[in-house]
Amino acid sequence: MKSYIQQQLGKRIQELRKIKGLSQEVFAEKIGIATNTLSSIETGNAFMTSQTLEKILETLNISAEDLFSFGEQIGVDEMFSYIHKKLDLIKNNREYLKIFYNILKGI
Repeated sequence: MKSYIQQQLGKRIQELRKIKGLSQEVFAEKIGIATNTLSSIETGNAFMTSQTLEKILETLNISAEDLFSFGEQIGVDEMFSYIHKKLDLIKNNREYLKIFYNILKGI
């Protein structure tokens, strides 16, 4: 089940990709994933790996703070719930935890 934050993040990636004038096919190739994977991320049906997140930030030439600026306030309880679920999924991946921590510091 996709969360509100996952949906908003996907929409934000799609919005920024379009601003840069990149098609899904070109953007997916630049960040090293399949077009259908990018589509799933943009629709909030999949979450990205730490490597994909880094490549998205690099390719779009944006900061994590820019990516996670959804233009509206997200409830604290919802944010903590989302973070808790994602941390459970990634707790064994130290590199991803560092990236996630840095993203949270920037918010």
